[in-house]
Order: sequence, then structure tokens, then C-alpha cells
Amino acid sequence: MSILPPTGAGEPGPLGRRELGDPVLEATAVAEPGAVTVIIPTFNEAGNVRELLRQLTDAVPARLPCEVLFVDDSTDDTPAVIASAAQDCPFPVGVIHRDTPEGGLGGAVVEGLKAAGSDWIVVMDADLQHPPALVPDLVAAGERGSADLVVASRYLDGGSRAGLAGGYRVAVSRAATWLTKGLFPGRLRGISDPMSGFFAIRRSAVTSEALRPLGYKILLELAVRCRPEQPTEVPFVFRDRFAGESKSTAKEGLRFLRHLVELRTASPLARMAAFGLIGLTGFVPNLLALYGLTAAGVHYLPAEVVANQFGVAWNFVLIETLLFRSRRVHRHRADRAGRFALLANADLLLRIPLIALFVAWFGMGALAATACALLATFVVRFVGTEALVYLPKRAAGRSGQKSPVAASGRVRDLETEAGR
Repeated sequence: MSILPPTGAGEPGPLGRRELGDPVLEATAVAEPGAVTVIIPTFNEAGNVRELLRQLTDAVPARLPCEVLFVDDSTDDTPAVIASAAQDCPFPVGVIHRDTPEGGLGGAVVEGLKAAGSDWIVVMDADLQHPPALVPDLVAAGERGSADLVVASRYLDGGSRAGLAGGYRVAVSRAATWLTKGLFPGRLRGISDPMSGFFAIRRSAVTSEALRPLGYKILLELAVRCRPEQPTEVPFVFRDRFAGESKSTAKEGLRFLRHLVELRTASPLARMAAFGLIGLTGFVPNLLALYGLTAAGVHYLPAEVVANQFGVAWNFVLIETLLFRSRRVHRHRADRAGRFALLANADLLLRIPLIALFVAWFGMGALAATACALLATFVVRFVGTEALVYLPKRAAGRSGQKSPVAASGRVRDLETEAGR
């Protein structure tokens, strides 16, 4: 990751860290309640940058202390275009270029949140589908309503999703909104457009260490994990893209679904419920294999040992993908798979006697006895999986794993670069 110092024709803004007593700072600070950092994640948006900065220059009043921070994952010349276009801006423009785009667009925004030093942070896209003229209105709405979060909504009176290309994207956007609000009715109360990528949030409401974004729906991540108080909204018209192509793909859609699962299973009880649902799906390969083996004449007890491996593999893949994605960094995949398989097969030491008991004493068939034994050992398997497979290693903090303290060092790096 490389960090470029802010450039621009104006005096240094929050990135440049003005000192108290600076007459220019005092003259501007009294006119508005707080400075604003505009965070713009970019991926190959060279064709949009110059027009975006021009419109921001026209939109932001001179009395509002402002800085623009691009967090760039581009493989084209976007950083060079930003540096050139920034020369004509009256406010500082900085760039954080990430060599590895961890977390996608959401991860880029989190990098910007860690580096921002203003009272207010506005997040918007670079393609001009989010109108720059609305930036001052978002901040003003937050100040008037003492809100921690102000969302630019397409679904309020006066708003529109006109810029969504085609009925398919409109339908997907609407479905995602309904699904999200259905999963998080409390956390998203007062937010009609949780899929919006255009919003303002108070820096004091952001706990960056709690954020674990996946994909491009960073507003949802912030609303659920940081729980900003008194959210409010302003309408906006979602416009056509100015230049370039949309980055919305089927792959991003799958990442969004995984993100929803991770957010919904953040609490232990929710994780246990999801673990149980995944375990239920594991009945299918387990019982199919058991049926095939017993039909071939294999005794039900050794057949259960073999059939269990099919369910173990199925469950491990789903748990890795959906339930414990954020915890996979603590152990190597082979280590996790080995621990998971060992735990699942050790479970047979308890489950096989139970199966034999159900068959011998209650006259159950092998399939029914297996299903009852799986249910009986469910809680033990869940607790063991969390404790033995996906909890961090005790020495992780001394083995080079990133910590919140280490992450905050990026903020200091940016400040140092900006002061040069």
C-alpha cells in the first residue's frame, strides 16, 4: 500500500493538520459546525476523476473545511489522473493506493475511515451516479437533526433510482433492500435505502476496529456493527454513470450474500442457529451415503463411520464459506480442516453408542437412529467447533497478526506524509 500526500491549490485541510490560532482556520471554522472528509473508493475510474473533482469544487462552499481522500485499488492510471486533477482543486486531495484490495470496496472505505480526521465523513462513488452537489446537504442534515448517520436515499419522496440500468438491476436492488431490512429490522430502523453507497457519518460514531467488510455494501456494515444513533435521510436521484463500466457483477452479488450471513450470525446464538441449519443440510450427503452402503450389505455401524465423512466434508465447506469467514486467518486451512474432521469423528465416540442404543432398545431403523443421534450431539459439536477450530491462537498477537493498534498506525503514516 502506498500513501500519497494531499495535493491541491488550497491551504491544507484536516489532512494537513492546521494548528489552532491559524487565522485561515478560524475564519472558516466559525461558518460551519465541522470539517468534512469525502472518501471516494476507486477501481479504474480514470475517466470520472476530473469531472468529479470539478463538481465537488463547485458544490462545497468555501467556508466548509473539506478534504477529499481517494482510496484506490486501480490497475490503470487513476492515481496519476487524480494527482493531475487535484492541482485545480481549492481543497486538499489525497490518495491511498492499495496493492491488495482486501475487503473490496468496503475494505477501501474502511482504510479511508481510519485515515480521516474530520468531524464528518462522506462516502460516495467516483462514477458521478452520486451527485456531488448533495455533499453539503448531507452534513447540514446531520447537524440539524443531531444525527450520527445521514443516508442519501433513492426511496424517499424526491429520490429516484433512475440511474440503475435495466429492469434486472432494479429488481435485484429492490430484492436486496427487502432482504436486508427483513434480516435487520431493528438496526435499520429509519433507513429506507440500506443499499445506498452515498452517506455521511460522524467520525465519532465509527469504530473501525469492529468493521469486517466484504464487498461493496459498506453502509450496511456500518449501520449494523457501529449502530450510529438517530439516523436520518435525504432524497437523491441516482444518476447515470459518467464514464466507464459498472463494477456490479454476479461475483459481487455472492459476496453480498456471504456478508449478510456473517452480519446476521455475529452473535453466538445466531451462529448456533446457522450452525444447526448447515448441519441439517449435512444430513443429505450423510444419509444418502449411509443408505447406499447399507443397501450394498455393509453393517450399519461401519457404514455410519464412512458415511459420516461425506457429511463432515459438506459441513466444513459451508461453515468455512458462510459462517466463520472472518476467523479463517487464525489458522491454516489444513489445520482447520484437520481439527474439524477430528472433532466430527470424535463425535462418533458418543454418537455410535447412542445409535446402537436407539436401535437395540427402541427398535429404530439405522436412518432414524442416526438422525436422532446427530440432533443429540449438536450443541457439543457447535461449542467444540468454535473453541477448537476457529478461535484465535493464543500467540497470534506475537506472531505478526494485525491488531487494531497496528491498524491505527496507518492513520499516523498518512498524517506524517501529509505534513511533508
